Amino acid sequence: MLHRRRFLQASLLGAAALPALSSVLAAGETPATKPFSLKFAPHPDMFKNSVGKAVLDQIRFAHDQGFTAWEDNGMRKRSPEEQEAIGKLLSSLGMTMGVFVATADFDNPVFAGNKLNRGARDRDPAAVRAFLKREMEDTVATAKRCGARWVTVVPGTFDPNLQPEYQTASVVEHLKECAAVLEPAGVVMVLEPLNYMDHPGLYLQRSAHAFQLCRMVGSPSCKILFDIYHQQITEGNLINNMSAAWDEIAYLQIGDVPGRKEPTTGEINYRRVFAWIKERGFSGVLGMEHGNHGPGREGEQALISAYRSVDPA
Repeated sequence: MLHRRRFLQASLLGAAALPALSSVLAAGETPATKPFSLKFAPHPDMFKNSVGKAVLDQIRFAHDQGFTAWEDNGMRKRSPEEQEAIGKLLSSLGMTMGVFVATADFDNPVFAGNKLNRGARDRDPAAVRAFLKREMEDTVATAKRCGARWVTVVPGTFDPNLQPEYQTASVVEHLKECAAVLEPAGVVMVLEPLNYMDHPGLYLQRSAHAFQLCRMVGSPSCKILFDIYHQQITEGNLINNMSAAWDEIAYLQIGDVPGRKEPTTGEINYRRVFAWIKERGFSGVLGMEHGNHGPGREGEQALISAYRSVDPA
């Protein structure tokens, strides 16, 4: 467990009173006076030095610092019981559950080339359809338990042995099939373009391409995850590109460049970017999908301070 402030009054209050004490007293920090104006969403282990490894304690700590959302890419790997516990805690705290990964392949042309293994001799659309159906059905069950609305989809790699037009047709068809499972449950898959430096060879890299796919699929359950870190590397011109794709953007993620750490540690003018996002009336989640610039508790407090400095309150 993470270190917590010693409760000096414990001897007077007694053990029965301890649950009523706010976890905001963790790590000797005082509670935030108000929530952030945007739904910034930390993720597991971002505050592990302040309150320990237990994810529920980390969520409580994040809430006490003013964060109103939470993100957990690996949610599907947790037990159903833990998924439910996370969902109940978030609901009780009035926090929004952000994305977890529904399906993501960084090595194989799953959507584009109909291959679950790039070394396979033949393409197997039926096997891919069956695989994706299982992925989406498990995703719906997980989303129901933890209270998630958005889930991340990375369609896999580009297929160098297939003309791009055939790949696009295949990707759109598979996305439609995924949407057919997700839409009745009110779950939205968000397609994440990833940058070519960290993830070379992926099928989806640019926000305009994601926009095109969403329009071709034509489902409210197929939208864009615009990761500001990835798109700063891939295309830059952030506000103009977000504006052009805005009608299909359902989710945002954060990370500064270079380094993929919190805002103010790199080149992106996050104060202006966040102000523009707020001006657009964005009410969704902004996932903090980055590392901590500094080590230990001090680094975690510096991260919180950085977000306070750029929050368009």
